Amino acid sequence: MASVSRAAILRQSPSCSPSSSSLRLFSSAATSRQWTTARWTGRPTPCARLSPTSRVHNAISGARTFSHTRNWRSAAVPAVDRSASKLFASADDAVADVKSGSVILSSGFGLCGVAETLIAALRRRGPESLHSLTAVSNNAGAEGRGGLAILTEGGQVDRMIMSFLGSNKTLERQYLTGKIAVELCPQGTLAERIRAAGSGIPAFYTPTGGHTLVQEGAIPARFDADGNVVEYGKPREVRIFDGKPFLMETALGGDVAILRAWKVDKAGNCVFRYTTKSFAPMMAKAAKLSIVEAENIVEIGDIDPNDVDLPGIFIDRIVPATMPSHVETLKTRSADNGKEGKTAKSDHEVRRNRIARRAAKELKHGFYVNLGVGIPTLAPSFLPRGEQVWIQSENGILGMGPYPLPEEVDVDIVNAGKETVTLVPGASTFDSSESFAMIRGGHVDVSILGALQVSASGDLANYMIPGKVFKGMGGAMDLVSNPDNTKIVVATEHVAKDGTSKIVQNCSLPLTGARVVSTIITDLCVFEVDRKRGTLTLTEIAPDVDVEEVKSKTDATFFVAEDLKTME
Repeated sequence: MASVSRAAILRQSPSCSPSSSSLRLFSSAATSRQWTTARWTGRPTPCARLSPTSRVHNAISGARTFSHTRNWRSAAVPAVDRSASKLFASADDAVADVKSGSVILSSGFGLCGVAETLIAALRRRGPESLHSLTAVSNNAGAEGRGGLAILTEGGQVDRMIMSFLGSNKTLERQYLTGKIAVELCPQGTLAERIRAAGSGIPAFYTPTGGHTLVQEGAIPARFDADGNVVEYGKPREVRIFDGKPFLMETALGGDVAILRAWKVDKAGNCVFRYTTKSFAPMMAKAAKLSIVEAENIVEIGDIDPNDVDLPGIFIDRIVPATMPSHVETLKTRSADNGKEGKTAKSDHEVRRNRIARRAAKELKHGFYVNLGVGIPTLAPSFLPRGEQVWIQSENGILGMGPYPLPEEVDVDIVNAGKETVTLVPGASTFDSSESFAMIRGGHVDVSILGALQVSASGDLANYMIPGKVFKGMGGAMDLVSNPDNTKIVVATEHVAKDGTSKIVQNCSLPLTGARVVSTIITDLCVFEVDRKRGTLTLTEIAPDVDVEEVKSKTDATFFVAEDLKTME
């Protein structure tokens, strides 16, 4: 593939120029796969530098827009015969007419709710018969184990549109060597783009991704075999509503959707169990042809209408599920360790528990909270007895409980880290569109996340280290998109493994969100952030730690509160 022409991009938008600040993000120590200024071959124009007037999309006059993904749907869609039975004898029969070049919407989260039977049937078609697919999913399954990884490893997928690569090293190698394109999209935005497509809505505005590389379209989508970037994402149009910037995102539909349901009747009415419904309903609505594999296929009338999660109008083909569901990350607890984190066995655990104990003070009785992976998940174990918070997991849980006992494991109940969990009394499950309505809408009281860097003004970077770490943003950009209504707390060790400070004056890593963090909790201290003034104040300090030590390990400048307290 030829490199994108810088001149061509600038001709398309003469009022924009490349962002030098973004260029610096891809300049680091030499590595064979790093993104360097030298390899920059035509930067997308950053919308943040456009005037409000020039950002406005003018479809009537035909002006070029900075919407998002181009329309990849070029394959002919298999015919749908409404008069015929929806029931197919096998998955192979149901996917026999899927065309190369199709856009496949694949439901599931991790390996939970994945249409393994249909994916296996697509794989049996082989790359000679079925290739050049664009696959849309939250992630690409588990390397060598299941999910879309079966198709990407087999060379049948040319492009992935997803929010999270995770630990799929094979896919990462394919991406960095030009064998597959990867378009990263924040998880909540991905869900809403799919929902919009199924609802006949061509585009919408969201606060997610503002002031980040997503807005600028500056995340590489495709490399060549030598590691040079030959395609970037698309810059977003920005509009101001109530004084705040919002990005325009376009709808994302598909040619074929593949789903897995617990129960389906022969009319196509679907019932999903727990977190398997994360992306399934909206994908079925957004595709021209929807195929569902079912663990239980029943007669029409055998499902109570009140139990239907997805009406049959959105389902075209039904096949029996012949492959079992898998657990991506099995996590259990023993009967006596329900208070995980109370007993520390090493200095590392002592530091983590100190952070988690202080983070627990941010969680008040009755609060709705979202906890990032790692240290944040330890916070509830330090809540006082009788105090309850409702833990929200962005893949579709409100009322998440601890890891299950071995006998309690349910493959259909996982958290945002794809780990097996439980539900507390009063819990509910829902799809990802509803989950991110809670998040973006500010209905979550507190969100606690980890960080790679956090700045004195509350900027957060926690999803990418160019040239080293490239896992994707998942739902993090959505979680910090409404900091005026959801308090954003960072819980992290004060310094990185190499000894460098995570608390910096200005973030050098790509941002997850700008001016979003209100409180920073580390193993050394607590900082409060004035997001409007861009200042940092030291308010609490750990036992046996003095202010000079904090200063020596903090890159950012900060004030010291007159009533400096000791962390408990």
